[in-house]
Amino acid sequence: MTVREHSIYYFEIVTPDVETVCRLYGEAYGWTFEAKGPEWGNSYVASLPDGSLCGVRAPMHETEQPIVRTYLRVADIDAAVEEAGKLGAEIALEPMEMPGHGRIAIYLLGGIQQGLWQVP
Repeated sequence: MTVREHSIYYFEIVTPDVETVCRLYGEAYGWTFEAKGPEWGNSYVASLPDGSLCGVRAPMHETEQPIVRTYLRVADIDAAVEEAGKLGAEIALEPMEMPGHGRIAIYLLGGIQQGLWQVP
């Protein structure tokens, strides 16, 4: 199944207790997590029935707080980031390559973090 533009493509959970979170989603919903490498922040990632992904990872540094962040699928990440900036968002992560998986970006607006993902 193909994930439509502006739908949630990646659901990221940052937690100090990765094993417990993965176990909960596995037991409650039948999701199977696969370990990914450093390019994914050493996340454990599950492919969901609707074509989206869920990643669970530990904080990458001691000041990173637990968070749930969604990444919306966009056709043109550069245009989407520019539009978010025009609408008042603070760009926290400029578009960057996820080798073999597209490009991601993160912005802050209204006290929340929102991710964008351009899938190849």
